[in-house]
Amino acid sequence: MAELATIARPYAEALYKACTDKAGADLNGAAAWVDELAAIAANPQLRQLADNPKVTTNQVFDVIAGVARSALPDLAQNFLRTVIDNGRVQALPEIAAQFRALVNRSNGSSDAVVYSAFPLDAQALADLGITLQKRFGRKLNLSVQQDETLIGGVRVVVGDEVLDTSVKARLEQMKAALTA
Repeated sequence: MAELATIARPYAEALYKACTDKAGADLNGAAAWVDELAAIAANPQLRQLADNPKVTTNQVFDVIAGVARSALPDLAQNFLRTVIDNGRVQALPEIAAQFRALVNRSNGSSDAVVYSAFPLDAQALADLGITLQKRFGRKLNLSVQQDETLIGGVRVVVGDEVLDTSVKARLEQMKAALTA
């Protein structure tokens, strides 16, 4: 079977083109509903339902649309029907990731995940965001995940770049220096 990235690419590119061809397109709004559909499609029970030959494509559509937090716009409904009709529900998370990358590229930004040992308040996150944007040289869309194993500090992942200022990383550096 082809790699999911290969399967997802034409769907992500077609959705991006459909969004940008439409006057007054809201790429960030489209990215939000694509991410939501991807999260729903990542559920193993939903995948099992979608793979069941006794379940119709309309039933799969109704389940996914029913689970979505808000009503899907026409473009989202058409997109979802196309994905389901072609048996590509399992590719939705990868489609969402590639679509997000296309949107970020057009905005000149990148997604960044900040791993922190402790919860960050809004002001601390805003200050960190300013510093990180200077460090990485582009606008960043920050999301935060708590990771107690870091002990202190933060670990930031932007695409394939990692900035690790955590206590855990410093301890690993000291360990490596002592054993060298």
